[in-house]
Amino acid sequence: MPEAHAASLDARPYDALLLLSFGGPEGPDDVVPFLENVTRGRGIPKERLKEVGQHYFLFDGVSPINDQNRALLDALRKDFAEHGLDLPVYWGNRNWAPYLTDTLREMVTDGHRRILVLATSAYASYSGCRQYRENLAESLAALEAEGLEPPKIDKLRHYFNHPGFVRPMIDGVLRSLADLPEDVRDGAHIAFTTHSIPTAGADTSGPVEDHGDGGAYVKQHLEVARLIADAVREETGVDHPWQLVYQSRSGAPHIPWLEPDICDHLEERKEAGVPAVVMAPIGFVSDHMEVLYDLDTEAKAKAGEIGLPVRRSATVGADPRFATAVRELVLERAATESGRNVPRCALGALRASHDLCPVGCCPARAPKPAAAGADSPFA
Repeated sequence: MPEAHAASLDARPYDALLLLSFGGPEGPDDVVPFLENVTRGRGIPKERLKEVGQHYFLFDGVSPINDQNRALLDALRKDFAEHGLDLPVYWGNRNWAPYLTDTLREMVTDGHRRILVLATSAYASYSGCRQYRENLAESLAALEAEGLEPPKIDKLRHYFNHPGFVRPMIDGVLRSLADLPEDVRDGAHIAFTTHSIPTAGADTSGPVEDHGDGGAYVKQHLEVARLIADAVREETGVDHPWQLVYQSRSGAPHIPWLEPDICDHLEERKEAGVPAVVMAPIGFVSDHMEVLYDLDTEAKAKAGEIGLPVRRSATVGADPRFATAVRELVLERAATESGRNVPRCALGALRASHDLCPVGCCPARAPKPAAAGADSPFA
């Protein structure tokens, strides 16, 4: 932990931390209602949702994301307690129980007035940041309509280049490389994967000055991929070729999305004579369904079909180093809110991200209020 943070574990003015995540079904009967929550307002027929939900049914209708969030909650509470940080940690989801509005109501009832939010998305994008902020605004408005005074909410900055997020992924890639047969290991290609999004959304991700040509979304992922590849070269002496690729595309086929897709990429690498591939899902905090199905099921099946040895490296999950990173981010933001300057941990050339999302950052598809930003309707 940086020395500046060790000097004080005072999180004031904040009195609670909210872990805010996507949510997922926890049984077969949950799948369609969960997908109805995710696609609310789009008019998608139930029969189509049943088709979309088939990959959940392959795993008995259970997404791993909720259990992974429970593990992260335990890791955060353990880290905070061991380091004397007296800050209760709550958990709310956008699309499944525990629902965000219910959790915020509980926090207000428990007396919390200044809340920090940790979103389980490390990068800038509409779906990875602005949409979470819109959900927060909706929930705060709902509490206000119930006669409750909304709390003041701030969101922790993007942590894509924090060492506590990057280092576990470096170790995951190193383990995956070591697990490959020795005769293909040194020639292995690294495919860094993240969620594909529409190119129009990528181009407008991040602050206005970052817009264009993939925006902050692509720029941030490329930076993390480079950091990991450089560390692997330094620690193994082998300069592995790498590329940023995409997975989990959805939506109308006529709309351009970020490419190449991971399965297409595996075929291309095989045709190019690459002897093996390590798939590194740097765009995901934990091994949730889109990792479990799109990589561990579909992509591995494609690799088996074409005779290409592959390994899939681990996501950060509840790694204790990530819990430490969250504690450092909390203390950093608390110090800033209290008018104190502290070191801001970040690797690479992009430096630490902004605390407050500026106007025009990851603009909404349609104008909607968003909390925890410069344009928040809640003071």
